[in-house]
Order: sequence, then C-alpha cells, then structure tokens
Amino acid sequence: MNPFVLGALGGGLLAAGFWLLVAVRFARPSLAELLADPPPLSPKPVTQPGGWSARLGSVGVPVLSASGLPTARTRARLEICERDVPGYLAEKTTTGLLGICVPPLLGAVLLLAGVDVVSLYGVAVWGVFAAVVWLAPDLSLRDEAAKRREQMRHTLAAFADLVVVALAGGAGVTGALDDASRAGSGAAMARIRTALRAAAVRRQPPWQALRALGERYGVEEFSELAAGLQLAGADGARVRASLAAKAKTLRTQHLAALDADAQSATERMSLPVVLLFAGFLVLIGFPALSLILTSL
Repeated sequence: MNPFVLGALGGGLLAAGFWLLVAVRFARPSLAELLADPPPLSPKPVTQPGGWSARLGSVGVPVLSASGLPTARTRARLEICERDVPGYLAEKTTTGLLGICVPPLLGAVLLLAGVDVVSLYGVAVWGVFAAVVWLAPDLSLRDEAAKRREQMRHTLAAFADLVVVALAGGAGVTGALDDASRAGSGAAMARIRTALRAAAVRRQPPWQALRALGERYGVEEFSELAAGLQLAGADGARVRASLAAKAKTLRTQHLAALDADAQSATERMSLPVVLLFAGFLVLIGFPALSLILTSL
C-alpha cells in the first residue's frame, strides 16, 4: 500500500480517537439545559427500538449522547415523528459501524480474489460511502418529519372549516372545537383531539393547546388559528367571519400546495423520458459519426 495512504489513514484514525476521548470526558450539559424545566409528560406513544441493529447500536448511545447528539433540530424532528432519542442514536451507531467496516471487508474479499482495490480512489470511495451511510438516518428522519408536518397542515385546513360550520350552528368556541375534532379519524386529527382533551383536563384554554401543537410541529397556521379563537373568547359569533376567511385561506394554501406537488411530480417524470430520448439519439447517431471520423 502507498505510504501516503497509510499515513493518511493512521492520522485520521488517531484524530478521531482523540476527539472521541475529549468529547466523552469533557462533554457537559449547558447552564440553560440545567436550569430549564423538565419537559411535561406526554401521552403520545414512543417507538421503542428493537432488533439486532438496535442491540448492536445501543453500545454507542452513551458515546454519541456525550458528544452532543442529537442536535436541537433533530430532537424536534424526533418529537414530531414520536421517536425516542436512544433509538435514533442506536440507529446512527449501527449505520456508522456499517459504513466503516463494510468497505474494508469487501476490499479484503476482492484482494483475495486477485482484484487490487488499494488506492487513493478506494479510500475516497470508502469515505464517501461512510458519510452517506452515517447521514442516512438524518435524511430519513427529515423526510418523515416533513411528511407529518405537511399532514398536520392539511388536516388543519379541514379542521378550520369544521369549526366554522359548528360556530354557524350556534355552538361556542369550546364546543365547536370539540365537535370539529371528533369529525375526523386520521392520525393528525387524533393529535388535535388529544391536545384539546389534555387542555380541558388541565383547565387551560383550547387555543393555548393549539398554539403549543403548532410550536411542536412547526406549523405557524396553528398559532394564527389560535389567535383568532382567543379573540372570540366564549362567544363564537363575533369572529365567525374572520375564522371563515382564515379557513378559506388555509384551504387555498392546501390546494396550491397540492398543485405544486403535482407539477413537481410531472417534472420529475419528464426527466427519465428526456434521458431515454437523448440515449436513443446517441445510439442512432454514433454509427454515422464513427463512419465519418474513420473515413477522414
């Protein structure tokens, strides 16, 4: 093997080990985390890790936790997806071990088969593969959180329409919210219904529960709806027109988002057709171009 490659690998492993020791030894929670109130107990189900991958990755959970993982943004996404932190860290550990161990094992098998893969390009491919596998859980978590956030936004549009209908029927704000939350059976509507019930048990106003739900999922429309309901107080007739306008705006945004997704899917479908047509043109034109070049 090239001495330069051996030196680079040795230096990288030495630096990674030193960084790991320093992170585990000196990692401490910040003053803001120590002074912050503990999070309230939530009735939401938490997905527990299971399987051989979780058992393998559980060894690295304390190490990754001491190094500052997960970040605040990742914690928010885990809360949206109703997943626990140890399961996420175990998944990160497993994917990291696979990214580090699989390429050398594959390279050893190829060397035994007589294929020389030991080069600087092989090390670069190893690094790219390890980085992609290490970031795979974060990318999957980001996509899942985005889907759930979009589902909450779409459900809110239907929920606002149902609230306006209940207000038009003579119900108060609390009764209209309760009737609207009972009309749906989806997962997003169930979360809204659970938040409203928890607010009623704690004797809190329902708009406070909606605002907290919007902060949890990062959906600003919840805060806007909560502000309109807070202005209503106990009499829903005074703000029925404004809530109807807000429901119409949410419905328009929902339809615009669906149309944008459809247009994006159409554009993505046209790309393979263009590539196929370009390959067909190259296949047809290559014999003629080769004949012209060889006849000169």
